[in-house]
Amino acid sequence: MLPSPVSPPGSSSAKEASASPKNVTIRLPATERKYEILVASNLLAEAGHLIAKHVGARRCLIVTDENVGALYRARLEAVLVGAGHDLLPTITVQPGESSKSFAVLQDLLDQIFARGADRKTLLIALGGGVVGDLVGFAASIYMRSIDFIQIPTTLLAQVDSSVGGKTGIDTDYGKNTVGSFYQPRLVLIDVATLDSLPEREMLAGYAELVKYGLLADASFFDWCQAHGARLLNGDRESQIHAITRCCACKAHIVAADEHDKGQRALLNLGHTFGHALESVWGYSARLLHGEAVAIGTVMAFRLSSELGLCPSWDADAVQEHFEEVGLPIKPPEGKYDIDQLMTLMGQDKKAEGGKLNLVLVNGIGKACLVRDVNPYPVKVLWKNIIGL
Repeated sequence: MLPSPVSPPGSSSAKEASASPKNVTIRLPATERKYEILVASNLLAEAGHLIAKHVGARRCLIVTDENVGALYRARLEAVLVGAGHDLLPTITVQPGESSKSFAVLQDLLDQIFARGADRKTLLIALGGGVVGDLVGFAASIYMRSIDFIQIPTTLLAQVDSSVGGKTGIDTDYGKNTVGSFYQPRLVLIDVATLDSLPEREMLAGYAELVKYGLLADASFFDWCQAHGARLLNGDRESQIHAITRCCACKAHIVAADEHDKGQRALLNLGHTFGHALESVWGYSARLLHGEAVAIGTVMAFRLSSELGLCPSWDADAVQEHFEEVGLPIKPPEGKYDIDQLMTLMGQDKKAEGGKLNLVLVNGIGKACLVRDVNPYPVKVLWKNIIGL
């Protein structure tokens, strides 16, 4: 079990703000680098001063998408200028997974060059996981690397993609198959931005949030069962507690395995199944990433149960909780090819020498990497969950 950085929330108003940011530090022993993750409500209002405090007064370049930019771009620009930062014209990309592509990356780099960014310029990723992954990758290769920070505005990005330094784009060979490990200088998480999310996007992020309890901390899964509805309904204290706890869990794992050679693979619980489904649906809005992860997590627990690794009642508990909050536990109706799904799973980054390696579980809070999994029970599971 990983340590919890904050005590469980008590009773408070649903919109209560944090008096001061919760702080999680990611330390990377191999290089002696570290950076802060700050979590609070209405943190955008302090972004300019916080960036100056942690990174210094800088020439800044915001990259966002059209949807997020319409909500928060002007506010962030104002607080940056007010805190003494020099500001280059903001770059806006199209929203959606399709922006994680070579074409959009090339266009983004061209625009960064056109604005005169130098090696001292600070890129600011303002948005969800797509913007964070794209901007982080661009920062890692622009002039052989420049600094960037993350200001994630979705629950999924706040608990997962903004933390840990995985950046990249998608290719025809799968999700995030080209990228780099490149850490931000600072992560600012303003839970007030969650108010602008549609319910479906909140639920998709919640699937990634619950994942941390399922892979490493059974007591956090217990907390999610008791408090998940409050979090999804906008309770500030619950949101801050859960996001901080997830970030602390990920920080612990990343510090021990920055480049994904061992323990960090456990963070991909449910993802090998989920990424295969996302690929089938063309990474479209028909199946959001968090929804695919929820389905994949249910499948990982079911397969673990079938293989005798974990009790069936743990798999039942996971499925029941996802159903209770409104997450899907089966793929959308459609025409599926089992062989295609298996091929896509074989392209997963954990695969080695044609062998299928999966993150499975020995129970709730006890994820494990199982190598050279027999493909037959996996095919049977696909048939059962699809209804063939």
